[in-house]
Amino acid sequence: MKIIILGAGQVGGTLAVNLAGEDNDITVVDTNAKRLRELQDHLDLRTIVGSGSFPHILRQAGAEDADMLIAVTNSDEINMIACQVAFSLFHTPRKIARVRSTSYLNEPDLFQSDAVPVDVVISPEELVVKSIYRLIENPGALQVMDFAEGKVRLVAVKAYYGGPLVGNALSALKEHMPTIDTRVAAIFRQGQAIMPTGGTVIEADDEVFFLAAKNHIRSVMGELQRLEKPYRRIMIAGGGNIGLGLAKLLEKEYQVKLIEHNARRAQVISEELDDTLILQGDASNQEMLIDENIEDIDVFVAVTNNDEVNILSAVLAKRMGARKTMVLISRPAYVDLMQGYEIDIAVSPQHATIGSLLTHIRRGDVANVYSLRRGAAEALEAIAHGDEQTSQVVGRAIGEIELPPGTTIGAIVRDDQVLIAHDNIVIQSNDHVILFLVDKKYINDVEQLFQVDFSFF
Repeated sequence: MKIIILGAGQVGGTLAVNLAGEDNDITVVDTNAKRLRELQDHLDLRTIVGSGSFPHILRQAGAEDADMLIAVTNSDEINMIACQVAFSLFHTPRKIARVRSTSYLNEPDLFQSDAVPVDVVISPEELVVKSIYRLIENPGALQVMDFAEGKVRLVAVKAYYGGPLVGNALSALKEHMPTIDTRVAAIFRQGQAIMPTGGTVIEADDEVFFLAAKNHIRSVMGELQRLEKPYRRIMIAGGGNIGLGLAKLLEKEYQVKLIEHNARRAQVISEELDDTLILQGDASNQEMLIDENIEDIDVFVAVTNNDEVNILSAVLAKRMGARKTMVLISRPAYVDLMQGYEIDIAVSPQHATIGSLLTHIRRGDVANVYSLRRGAAEALEAIAHGDEQTSQVVGRAIGEIELPPGTTIGAIVRDDQVLIAHDNIVIQSNDHVILFLVDKKYINDVEQLFQVDFSFF
């Protein structure tokens, strides 16, 4: 596939890394020549220095025969204009744009072929808000991913001493929970992937990815660690788009306090929220945290636009008694460095955005993609089509399908029914198949597995 990526920042650069090794023809456009050289030194791709919205730059990048344009610069306007130029001059088949401003996002009719011709709009802020909300819904989870409109979830959780299954084989799960069906998709032990079998013994500190129906998640988590009490009191540091969006989602079910440094912004968001206490001040001010009873806060969520502020305020909140801290961190190097000490969960906007972008890039009918383990692993929801003659999966039992190395089928969603994967389950046309790849280099093999023979059409 011939893909043009506009913007070599953290999202564009991470996307280039994900796609360059997958037999794609990638061209990256940016005004920063130094950043482009860094990408070209490590990846097999072309680079063009210039503004991605200029017609002559897009022509130079090969827009005349490109399959897809992905505009992820820091400017909403450049991203939208680039899609307009690609549509009007080059008839680019697929155009994806990152759009941050709620002024644009609140006007869905804007993104039409007769207006601003963007086929897919990606909002990093909305994706991060949903990611944090799912974590608050599931105390103790490291990552929560929805498939089939939330009917089934893939959850990452760390196993701790005290969990009934720790020290026991996975086969004991059925004995412990005879009425609940679940599937462990992968285990990461000291950073190394383990493909689980019934005889695999869970050890403390294992990072376990399991699939289950949404209403069974808490029961399965209770097998791997002592269940945390549900969260009630949430404090948010930062009143930008993420902080405001998160407060809107949470305020009806939780007690929410939001700290915003800028007085004018604090006034604006106070008019948009009904049941959130707005505090104007510095989230790293000890006296303010004491006055607001930080020791009673269940989750302190730092989502300002400054990594250092987020980290420092969360560390302080944790040391002063906050039960849990979640921190938005944009720099990838900080994520691995900070998570697991005073910071319980580091949320990366890049990973949230990359997964959403990959959903629209993967070949075949793919409904959801999540990038995991810093891009090394991937979980995806593929929809099966065809019949026994035209498809490699339809009409075949799971145990008969030759999956690429390190790939597991975890669940199937058939209409409203969630079927946790077992070898004897036969895949039918229109089934939503949830797969986990511990090694993303086999993604092309998985894509081919779900492609339908041309005779089907």
